[in-house]
Amino acid sequence: MIMCIAMIYDRRMTSVSELPTASGDGVIASPSRFSVLVSRFRSGILSLFSRAPLSILLALAYVIIAVATGTAWRSLSGSSLLEDVGYGVGAFREGQYWVVVTGAFFGLTPWQFVTIVVMLLTAVAWAEARLGTVRLAFVMIVGQVVGLGLTLLFAWVLSSDVIAGIHWEWPSHLAATRDVGMTTAIVGAVAAASATLTSPWRLRVRLLLAVYVSVSLMFDGTLADVSHLVSFALMLVLGERYFSTVERGFAPRTRREVRLLAFAGMIAIGVADVVMWLLPGEGPFSPTDSDGGAVWVRWVEVAAIVLVAWQLRKGKRWAWAVTLVVGAFNILGLLVVVSLVAFTDFQPGGGILLGTSLLWVALTGVLVSGRFAFDVAARVGDRGVDDLHRAKSLLSEYGGGTMSWMTTWEGNRYQFLDGPASSDRSDVDSGRGFVAFQRHAGVMIALTDPVCSPADTEAAVRGFVEFAESSGLTPCWFSVGEGTADAARNAGWRTVKIAEDSIVDLEGLAFKGKSWQGVRTALNKARKEGIEHRLVRLAEQPLTIRGQVAGISDEWVGGKGLPEMGFTLGGIDEAMDEAVYVSLALNADGDVLGVLSWLPVYGPGRVIRGWTLDVMRRAGHGFGPVIEFLLGSAMLEFGSQGAQFVSLSGAPLAGADDPSTIGTTERALDLLGAAMEPFYGFRSLHSFKKKFKPRYEPVFLAYRDEGDLPRIGVAISRAYLPNATPRQLARMVMSARS
Repeated sequence: MIMCIAMIYDRRMTSVSELPTASGDGVIASPSRFSVLVSRFRSGILSLFSRAPLSILLALAYVIIAVATGTAWRSLSGSSLLEDVGYGVGAFREGQYWVVVTGAFFGLTPWQFVTIVVMLLTAVAWAEARLGTVRLAFVMIVGQVVGLGLTLLFAWVLSSDVIAGIHWEWPSHLAATRDVGMTTAIVGAVAAASATLTSPWRLRVRLLLAVYVSVSLMFDGTLADVSHLVSFALMLVLGERYFSTVERGFAPRTRREVRLLAFAGMIAIGVADVVMWLLPGEGPFSPTDSDGGAVWVRWVEVAAIVLVAWQLRKGKRWAWAVTLVVGAFNILGLLVVVSLVAFTDFQPGGGILLGTSLLWVALTGVLVSGRFAFDVAARVGDRGVDDLHRAKSLLSEYGGGTMSWMTTWEGNRYQFLDGPASSDRSDVDSGRGFVAFQRHAGVMIALTDPVCSPADTEAAVRGFVEFAESSGLTPCWFSVGEGTADAARNAGWRTVKIAEDSIVDLEGLAFKGKSWQGVRTALNKARKEGIEHRLVRLAEQPLTIRGQVAGISDEWVGGKGLPEMGFTLGGIDEAMDEAVYVSLALNADGDVLGVLSWLPVYGPGRVIRGWTLDVMRRAGHGFGPVIEFLLGSAMLEFGSQGAQFVSLSGAPLAGADDPSTIGTTERALDLLGAAMEPFYGFRSLHSFKKKFKPRYEPVFLAYRDEGDLPRIGVAISRAYLPNATPRQLARMVMSARS
């Protein structure tokens, strides 16, 4: 076991002793397999000890004490040794205060002894690598002492010997118990170390811990189970306060992560139901059986849980509402039962529902904080889905600009231009095109140019303005090109340039000459290191590839301190569309080092003229110039397929005007861009794209007058960050001022 753990921690691929050596006659002699294994074991032990010395010393102390006392093969239960070293309310009554220390270094049973040693060499060693030795020691001491102290205080205060009005037998049972072990410290160490992780792992580790402590407490309810919960809750808060560096908070950042956590939470509740139904135990309130109900009723409940869990995974609004109501009911029921059991003679029946109540608390927290992720309508064939299919058909027929595919993303609504077409071309879906828009803060924001014939652009602009004003909302056009901006000016509106679209023409592109040296270097270096570029549909890739891509994206979002942005910035969900291509950089081991997504740019007649860059992510380790490699490779491949250009996108709110020449309107938008820059790096990205020598096309905001700008600014902020909390938005504004 120790050899396997040591090899896991050995980060080196080859050690000096593994290399071929020269014999006396000059012949190179290969080392034996045994010597290679010994070398790897030795280097692994050294690596493990350098990263986790405290964990190894604790594990060795456990082994030595267990062998010396015979507890490695003999249970402590009922022995006189337990009375001398075990902690409990009785021990403190007898003045045995040293048991806080001595009890930590024993296992109650041989199985518990082995389990603790394994956890010290794995979970605690990992926590030590994340926190450092000194901080780990502090966390384990505080977690063990405070966790046990509050648990014993709870058992003593609520026992029948102290308060006469208490009728709860469970605390009295805890007060009469003696226990040993340092699992309380281990749980606290892992909880504290989770704060050093980024999304999605920090939330997944915390969810696993929450499931463990909740199920153990409600279905077993031993002294250790209570102290685990106390240590977990305490170190979760302290770790977030003192150990979080890159990412803070307990809420998930992306729709995908929220839905996955909600799905996992429901499945955990279902599994707990089945296990406790088949293997009932004794919880704090009652035996965790099924009340003697019919078997078919239990299976119907499990089927309902699976159905709702799957609908949560899809982001269905009705599943969110139902689960939230059931969760609130369970939480309220838990509070009522605790009060009745503690202060009356009430004895609850079977405890399966009560046993999962703490899981419902955690799940309800995820649902409330991540409510933005559940906005999918109940029926697949509802009007919104029909409108989306119609919009995609019109877009492929009439064509659009470099941002037009973004109008097909979730969150957009459509105003269709019905009636006879102004050109000789036949109607498509009985319409002349559409305008995509979103509503935020009393503003109706039209996203990019209307999808229609150029001859209908002015009519589309006028029609949208009338539609917005008749709805009592303030209209504006965001991220439009010259044609729509001219139409708005002809209608008496004002326009301001907010960005520049970076376009690279692909005809004759070969990356030759001194000015392309950086891109050529990235391509050549990738070839030498065996890194491959794949241009594929993400939805068609194996689960392992999709999982790596999602993990890279979640880590990137988690490091920003703000939720995932939307509006004109897509994510992995948008990259899964069958019309979208992704560029993947993979090494020889199949690891994804970077990913780009490319949105189609349609011309009239369902012809794809070019591609627009959307998602751009790189792994936190690996190939340095991976983005240059991906961009250069994708451009060459698109060019060979006949595409005319690629758009590297206009960095949103990263205006290119000289600050000394811009007016009040531009300064207001520039301030919003400055606020987002520390978190998303739009302007740095704008500078990075210059190495590909793009030509620039202006991108405009069109509005009626300056009186609308304050509300439009708030609406655009909400469009990009619809799920940001007031605290996060305030932090963003303060960063801009500083």
